[in-house]
Amino acid sequence: MRDLRTGECLWSEWSGDGLDAYSSSTVFFTEDHVDVEHEVVLRALASALQRDGSAVSLGDGYRLAERATVEHGYAGYVDGDITMSVCDEHGETREGDEVDEVVEVTWVIF
Repeated sequence: MRDLRTGECLWSEWSGDGLDAYSSSTVFFTEDHVDVEHEVVLRALASALQRDGSAVSLGDGYRLAERATVEHGYAGYVDGDITMSVCDEHGETREGDEVDEVVEVTWVIF
């Protein structure tokens, strides 16, 4: 199935809960489990890093992305929260809360 999101919407900075091990890092995410090494995905990430100001140029965005840590998992919204929370594939957070809808997520940690 073709991804219908525009390039500007593919990657966002993570502001959700549940990635405590990376609390001092910059984390970007996208919905779905994606291969960050795929040319189109990597370009979208590098571009998002440049637009966000995390990278000074597109080339710098590529360098950052190639050295980043990639995590795949699941997230969702708990009781109408405005930020997502990390959960397992069944929709349960570490705290035992249930998310409204489980979404596959790819996180890239810098």
